[in-house]
Amino acid sequence: MAAEADGALKRLLVPILLPEKCYDQLFVQWDLLHVPCLKILLSKGLGLGIVAGSLLVKLPQVFKILGAKSAEGLSLQSIMLDLVALTGTMVYSITNNFPFSSWGEALFLMLQTITICFLVMHYREQTVKGAGDLPKNRLHGSWALSDLGKPDDVELLQAATNYHNGHTGQLSAITVFLLFGGSLARIFTSIQETGDPLMAGTFVVSSLCNGLIAAQLLFYWNAKPPHKQKKAQ
Repeated sequence: MAAEADGALKRLLVPILLPEKCYDQLFVQWDLLHVPCLKILLSKGLGLGIVAGSLLVKLPQVFKILGAKSAEGLSLQSIMLDLVALTGTMVYSITNNFPFSSWGEALFLMLQTITICFLVMHYREQTVKGAGDLPKNRLHGSWALSDLGKPDDVELLQAATNYHNGHTGQLSAITVFLLFGGSLARIFTSIQETGDPLMAGTFVVSSLCNGLIAAQLLFYWNAKPPHKQKKAQ
């Protein structure tokens, strides 16, 4: 019975979360303080958790736009640049044979970002024009691959929009804080799984910029768009 349980655990963990040598180190020799193997387990677990969470992370933003029937306060240019950056991250990671657990969320975030992009254009009555512009933005692949789309530009555009408006409009707090937490975790997983300073540096900058937007959400929490304030009066 014990052997069957051990075999089932091994099939579950190897090679998804641990290489076989680390499985033996932790669960056969019971060396539970073996730091290198623990770092691998933590990194793989975090990476897969981020990928799984990415299936839902931007849905609160989608639902908030649909519920309000408005995309007020959202920067369309920032959303389109985010789409380019996510595509660049995917292609760069695939080209360098990075494990799926280190970049997989980019695929699911890209699909959700496309949805948000079309919703923003729809509620601004720019659907036809935007549908024509979207492929042009996606074709900037060489720019995206040169530095993974410069995520600092992406988030700073949204931060500048928030500052200019004096409110965060239909920006979803849930999505922003999930992206902030995910980018922080990605710093560790990128170092551990890829060893690529460009990937790790990208997430350091992304964390700082996402943190700025999260801080703006808290600062403008009770701020309303001017036209809404007039209606309330």
